[in-house]
Amino acid sequence: MRVDAFDFEIPPELIALRPRVPREEARLLVVREDGRREHRTIGDLPSLLRAGDALVVNDTKVIAAQLHGQRRRGITGEEATIHVTLHARVDDRTYRAFARPAKRLRQGDEIVFGPQLSGQVVKRDEGEVELSFDRSGTDLDSAIASCGETPLPPYIASRRKPDKQDRSDYQTVYAVHPGSVAAPTAGLHFTPQLLARLQAAGAPRETVTLHVGAGTFLPVTVDDTSAHRMHPEWAQLDADAAARLNAVRAEGGRIVAVGSTALRTLESAADQRGQLHAFSGATDIFITPGYRFKTAQVLLTNFHLPRSTLFMLVCAFSGIEAMQAAYAEAIHERYRFYSYGDACLLFRSQE
Repeated sequence: MRVDAFDFEIPPELIALRPRVPREEARLLVVREDGRREHRTIGDLPSLLRAGDALVVNDTKVIAAQLHGQRRRGITGEEATIHVTLHARVDDRTYRAFARPAKRLRQGDEIVFGPQLSGQVVKRDEGEVELSFDRSGTDLDSAIASCGETPLPPYIASRRKPDKQDRSDYQTVYAVHPGSVAAPTAGLHFTPQLLARLQAAGAPRETVTLHVGAGTFLPVTVDDTSAHRMHPEWAQLDADAAARLNAVRAEGGRIVAVGSTALRTLESAADQRGQLHAFSGATDIFITPGYRFKTAQVLLTNFHLPRSTLFMLVCAFSGIEAMQAAYAEAIHERYRFYSYGDACLLFRSQE
């Protein structure tokens, strides 16, 4: 399909720069299987789901992936300021990262990010580098958390700087496994109280892990979706969770994917019959209209960028005409957009 079929205009003032407080008071546009729409709030979720449904959330944790340091080269210690965004862990002490200005780096350069952390350029490929740090494992995790900043999306970062509040705002309440450079934003709406109400209503929570990479911020630059390639991201679904989710569907319950990352993990872990299996590895699944979903019947997701792979995914899930109409209504009703914005609850199109 042509990428311009997924284009639309968002008034800049609808881009949310901070989340609603409390989180569950965010607005929720419900889109039913036949395209009918309702205006609710996130706090209404327990009444919108059924006993026997299961929510699937992504328990990845956003790391402080933006680092600022000084390049030191050779015996003279020649310096230059370098800005780095980590985007994929290679091993216990090595990350791939985007660097600015990358042209000032070459193999063997040292970048000092602070008294607790430095890294050496192992290799460079245009704007991307591979950095081997001077510490590893949890020591490296702690040093990055101390030196780094929260990597807010460009549409927020271009209008204000990250601050201490973002460290909690841009993290789900169930985040466990460090590794993402962007939050699975549908999950930002949940509070412990809402999760408890959902459990009491008979809709328990299962977890997957997908570490969101910086590729989620990259625009689609081709004219046709068939020419676009997704950046691989590491994902995991364990065998016990897969078995429980298979049982949910066998007993007539629905799988409710919380966010596109949870949905993409489920689809990557499913066979052609829709049975889920243990999965651990890279996924570059790209979902566009015409895709045949095998797992979730319901999707909770935020409002996405025009011409983005995420908007293409929701159009595949609920139908392109239904989503174009839903987004037009959301704009008219002054919903808040993107990572800190409001949300949709989509019931999968039966077409």
